Amino acid sequence: MIRLLGVLLLASASAFAHVGSPDVFYDGQAGPYKLLVTIRTPSVIPGVAEIEVRSAVNDVTTVHIVPTPLTREGATFAPVPDLAQRSKDDPQFFTGSLWMMTTGSWQVHVTAEGSQGKGEFSVPVPALSSSTKKMQGPIVLVLGALGLLLVAGAVSIVGAGVREGQLEPGREPDVARVRRARWVMAATTVFVLTLAALGGLWWSSDASEYDRHIYKPLQMSATLENGGRLMLHITDPGWAKWRKVDDLVPDHNHLMHLYAISLPDMDNVWHLHPDRVDAGLFAKDLPPMPAGRYALYGDIVHANGLPETLVTEVTLPAVAGKPLEGDDAAGTGPPISQADPNRTTAQLADGSRMVWERDPGPLHAKRAMFFRFRLEDADGKPAHDMELYMGMPGHAAFVRSDRSVFAHVHPSGSVPMASLSLTQNAADGMAGMAGMDHSGMSMIQALPPEVSFPYGFPKPGDYRIYVQVKRGGRVETGIFDARVEN
Repeated sequence: MIRLLGVLLLASASAFAHVGSPDVFYDGQAGPYKLLVTIRTPSVIPGVAEIEVRSAVNDVTTVHIVPTPLTREGATFAPVPDLAQRSKDDPQFFTGSLWMMTTGSWQVHVTAEGSQGKGEFSVPVPALSSSTKKMQGPIVLVLGALGLLLVAGAVSIVGAGVREGQLEPGREPDVARVRRARWVMAATTVFVLTLAALGGLWWSSDASEYDRHIYKPLQMSATLENGGRLMLHITDPGWAKWRKVDDLVPDHNHLMHLYAISLPDMDNVWHLHPDRVDAGLFAKDLPPMPAGRYALYGDIVHANGLPETLVTEVTLPAVAGKPLEGDDAAGTGPPISQADPNRTTAQLADGSRMVWERDPGPLHAKRAMFFRFRLEDADGKPAHDMELYMGMPGHAAFVRSDRSVFAHVHPSGSVPMASLSLTQNAADGMAGMAGMDHSGMSMIQALPPEVSFPYGFPKPGDYRIYVQVKRGGRVETGIFDARVEN
């Protein structure tokens, strides 16, 4: 029995790491080799993940890939690695596929070998069932026709056996035999249909059991207290016993990264960092914000490395608020109704400019690429006072105009650093690194006036890109629009 899930469930089920953007992107250094890894996660578990590896240079000869759990004992007992296939047309491109057998946090270990020796790293991957597979219409028709043929054949064989099985060759069955054959055929039809019905009940029961394993995100609701304090309430729908709301670890020094985007224009964005008040309860004193409706996206990471993006909406009155401080930031751009997908320059609040160094030609879905942005001062010269923003050269959010896609991406990719730290723990045999404190990284000097993000749009449509960088002690936000084709 084929059953479709509700639209709401399907929408939320793909939101485990990023809303509607389940593919994983990671740009990292495997020893001497710089690799861009794309992992297209399966929508059902067990399922097959498709792996793409692109080397920045043409000196990688072989790439091996292998999946293991991200934590617990299985992290150190890997099966025999698979050899990724090298493209005949592009020697820097390798592909492969791997089975993800159980639900939870996994990692794909990538080993590259070439002229400069051997290098390796692991990429965290959330393995979660997000839907049930729908049988294709032609297959349904073919299987239905074959099923009817089998029923008719079984009934006909039984009827022929009763009617003619004991007759001598050449003799016609008498009326009594024909009547008895018809009764037996009717009984056989009832029996076969009963078996089919029982099989359907078994299938439905099995499908219902599988539905319990389909990912159900944590639920988040928002209320406003004391005129300007946003309260975020997180509840667990009971999807998995091992998931908790009190096991969160800091990612870029914060337990939650909250994006608030004004609706419907999507012209104002805030990147805030609520504090945990209690298990499942976060609070944030809001900055000045105009009255209106807001989409809220809250990124969190569990102790086992599983990232989740919590989604809700809230309607706020005008908030006088407190000035932005710390890592909190805000930005303003044109309403999305005035979006210009050909615009490649964003004027920043301090008079400087952010330039999208976009390759010519249309953008296509399901293609990993680098989104490069250059910073210029008010005179058009390269910005010289770039700083790390929460341990990274920049942060970006990719949001589809209908808000069915939200992805928070770093220059290293879509992998949270808290999850990535667990792969280092497994590799180095160290403990206590979950969360990765990036405060010490802020001392790095002489950052280049540019930042890039590896990402691939999951589906066609119109998107808004929010890019945030820090220069001169101030976080600046550039807002761009993109139109994506198949």
